[in-house]
Amino acid sequence: MSKIRRIHNFQHSFTFSSQTQQFETFYARFLESDLGRIYLAVPWDGLVRSFGLGESKKGPRCIFSPKGKLALMFLKHYGCCSDRRLMEQLNGNLDWQFFCDIYLGADRLDNFKMISEIRCELAGKLDMDKVQRAFYGHWSPHMKDKDSITMDATCYESHLRYPTNVKLLWESVDWLHSLMRDTCKEMGETLPRSKYLKWKKRYVSYGKMRRKTKKKRRALTRSLLLLLDKLSGEIDRLEVRHKTTMTKGQYRRRATAKQVLAQQHAYFHKGKKPKDRIVSMDRPYIRPIIRGKETKPVEFGAKVNKFQIDGISFIEHLSFNAFHEGNRFQDTVFRAQRLTRTKTRLAGADAIYATNKNRRFATKYDIRTDFKRKGRAGKHEKQRSKLAGAITKERASRLEGSFGKDKEHYHLKRIRARTRATEILWVFFGIHTGNALEIGRRMSAMAPARSA
Repeated sequence: MSKIRRIHNFQHSFTFSSQTQQFETFYARFLESDLGRIYLAVPWDGLVRSFGLGESKKGPRCIFSPKGKLALMFLKHYGCCSDRRLMEQLNGNLDWQFFCDIYLGADRLDNFKMISEIRCELAGKLDMDKVQRAFYGHWSPHMKDKDSITMDATCYESHLRYPTNVKLLWESVDWLHSLMRDTCKEMGETLPRSKYLKWKKRYVSYGKMRRKTKKKRRALTRSLLLLLDKLSGEIDRLEVRHKTTMTKGQYRRRATAKQVLAQQHAYFHKGKKPKDRIVSMDRPYIRPIIRGKETKPVEFGAKVNKFQIDGISFIEHLSFNAFHEGNRFQDTVFRAQRLTRTKTRLAGADAIYATNKNRRFATKYDIRTDFKRKGRAGKHEKQRSKLAGAITKERASRLEGSFGKDKEHYHLKRIRARTRATEILWVFFGIHTGNALEIGRRMSAMAPARSA
């Protein structure tokens, strides 16, 4: 390693254009880093084909190549940063520019919103099965024990304020009132009378209370339901009278507000718990997921059932609706066999998967599991218990450990995407960024042995 010098100690002027003159040196240093290991582990050509990306033949040439667009998604989860910070780091970090297949030199990129545009483009083209096959095809030489899998489910939470009925009703009222005000201004009409300002003050006062009594909550809820119904009816009359047309997003939010009104009215007056309960006006696809944990009984976000092969995670099922992961045991085994082209011999899963149906399936196809034994001990009980213990240790350490690693180190703790498709893409790239780094380290550890 050459001696590191401080810039203020230099006695002569120098230029940073040496980056272009010493490209090979800088590039070799990049490949030695963790980011370089991810770069070497990602099957770029296969991913570009799986997403169906290509250079556009119309209009100006895009700054980022198809490979660079995919690289931005990996960088976001590797750096755990916002789009604005990602663009700042890309401007000043040569390693990040190598990773994205660009060289900026003295130029700078200012429009950080292009990252969001690229994310939306990729989200519309994501086919998880096809892309995961591309990953596995490139990673399989560095994976062992392909006939052994472990499986479990977790919830990757969305960045969402904790939803209550009062908050949801107020958000609906506030948005409908602003829509009515803008529509009346555009049509030159007087704004219809309502008690919006009165209940705005009361809602703010209610929010500041340390102890929110049931009496005050019910009174505020009843009033917001009446106000929401009135505002919805006024907007419908304005639309009929002036034959106004709204944007697609406004119609979608209006439909969401009407659904919120129907659900909350039935729950408040009849005690009927709503099916497919809406918890956010911005993201109506999110549902409450009951997890049963002591510190967090309910979570809001995407529930993912995933399986691991030799410590590498793959998504089996992703849904924003609650589902019973125990019913996914057979599908997970079949998905793993289609991916690896290998018959599954060992399967590790926690107690919720140990249903009679899954036990019969495992017995029929000669799959060893770590399920708790039922009935009398067999002839080889000692060997069976040792095998079950080894499977349980693998699942509890590597698979369940990967949940925390994804959330803490790969930007999956609170997902800030704003649409269903981009949230799925966010989870997908977060999981596979961790996989790529693990495979890259394995490839790096094998390199000296090959050269020797």
